[in-house]
Amino acid sequence: YKIFLRLNAKKKKFTKISFEHCIFDNCYLNNCVFDSCDFTGCKFKSSSFHQTAFRGCDFRFATFEGSQFDDDILISEAPREENLRMQFARSLRMNYQQIGDAKAVNKAISVELEATSIYLYKSWKSGETFYKEKYNGVLNGSAQFMKWLEFYVLNFIWGNGESIVKFLRTILVTLIMISIYDTNTNGNPLNIGFLLSSFQKSPAIFLGILSPDNFPVEVLSLITGTKLVSLALLTTLLVKRFSRR
Repeated sequence: YKIFLRLNAKKKKFTKISFEHCIFDNCYLNNCVFDSCDFTGCKFKSSSFHQTAFRGCDFRFATFEGSQFDDDILISEAPREENLRMQFARSLRMNYQQIGDAKAVNKAISVELEATSIYLYKSWKSGETFYKEKYNGVLNGSAQFMKWLEFYVLNFIWGNGESIVKFLRTILVTLIMISIYDTNTNGNPLNIGFLLSSFQKSPAIFLGILSPDNFPVEVLSLITGTKLVSLALLTTLLVKRFSRR
């Protein structure tokens, strides 16, 4: 355990060195290489590791604050355990937010969401000892299943607030469902031409411009509710995206 204060190094290589629980405070290491080093429990604060490479290093339980790291560390040095990889990505995400690196923030969020998805799935499904001991019993397993289901549904709808593509896909699915309902209640389901015609007017129905007679109040209310929720999700997506820039 050591505290490195204002440590400086350039074009140096460090191999198989243990930095366990060390603190790097206001350090500057430029274009260095760390090969098979142990950074377990380390804290990086207001330091710069510009163009510094890490190869096979251990960053379990490490935390980052206002420090410069190349974003490839998110993939190459992330811990294998899902819960630790999740914490690793979350700490780096907050770190990149502090230094204003929007691209790295988005990458960290992707890694964090992927690790969270795997972790929640394994928490109720996996037979691994870690999950069986931590979430033993029917109640704990059921609770984790509900958390995973919520995460899965939100991920499908809008990528948990991070994917405009998934959000647009959800809108497209909604329009297709409106078209199918219109075709089944006011036309021939086997007629492709009628289905295409229904799809063309589905955006107007979704936006509330059209209110066809074959759409009862209950269905129109459901469509209106979906539209309002979609607008709220779109606003949140845009705010989150632009707030990182």
